[in-house]
Parts: sequence; structure tokens; C-alpha cells
Amino acid sequence: MFQEAIPDQPVIEAERFILRPLRKSDAGLMTMYTSDKRVATGTRAIPHPLPPGASDQFIARILSGQGDEDVWAIDGSAQGSCELLGIVSLTRINDTQSEIGFWVGAGYWNAGYASEAVQAMVAANPHGSRTLLAEVFQDNPGSGRVLTNAGFEYLGDAESWSVARNASVPTWTYLRKMD
Repeated sequence: MFQEAIPDQPVIEAERFILRPLRKSDAGLMTMYTSDKRVATGTRAIPHPLPPGASDQFIARILSGQGDEDVWAIDGSAQGSCELLGIVSLTRINDTQSEIGFWVGAGYWNAGYASEAVQAMVAANPHGSRTLLAEVFQDNPGSGRVLTNAGFEYLGDAESWSVARNASVPTWTYLRKMD
């Protein structure tokens, strides 16, 4: 059994939403968004087609508190928007570095939600990281702009496996030094 929420994970306030810990009730909207091939192919780990129960299993893993990944829901409900617009995550690489990841439901693209979420996460720096790393697929330049708008600097090209694409995909790697 797993808990409803991570008790020590902070809620982070942004202008149009909060970043809050995931909860079991997020599974339905998460499934709806991540079933969209455009969302899945923009990530490394979301499969397409999305298997039944995948969102429930993901949330259960996060809520178990095992592993090095913390995930926040982008929740706009207090401002009259949707309870789940997307997610932003931090994965500990070591004591001083974390990797940031994010996705937003396709219906909320080009509205600045990803930029605002990443900027709020950088400002809060809940892992106390000295550096944040990020990587985006080269065919998704919008995500690269999200990172550069949040003060990330381009490091170089690489490749990462995409589960949805079942292929290795060229990426751009970014770094943000935290002061």
C-alpha cells in the first residue's frame, strides 16, 4: 500500500498555479494527457500506446517514496483552471546535482505553463542543488526555450532513448548553476 501524498515534499507557489505532490486522484488526467502521442514522444519514459494502469503504477511508485525522483503536479485549480496541467520532476543525480524534467498536457501548450513551472522549481530549488541538468529532444525546440528562459545554458548534443519512439533520439543538454 502507498500513501496519498508525500508529506515532506513542499508545495511551490507560482503565479497561475501551485506545484504540489502527486496524489492518486491525478491518475485519470495523467492518463488522458500521456495517452496523447505528442506528449509521450516528447519524453524519454512515457510509452505509446500507454498501457492500462501505467499512470496508477507511476503514481504508486512516486508515492512509495522509493527512488531519487520527486514529482510535482502543476495544479491550476485554485485559479479556476485544471487540477492537473502537467508535471515537473527533479531526480537526484548526487548530493549537489539534480535533473529537471517536465511535460504539459497538449491542450495547455504555448500558454507558458511549462516555463512558469520550471522557473518556479528553479526558484524553490527543493533539493538544494548546486546545479540542475536537463535534456530535451532536438525536435522539440519549445522545451529548449523553456529551459533557456529559466536560465539554463546549452552544454551540447547527446542522445537518449525514447520509450514511445522505441529509438535513440538526438538531444540537447542544458545546465543551470544555482547561486
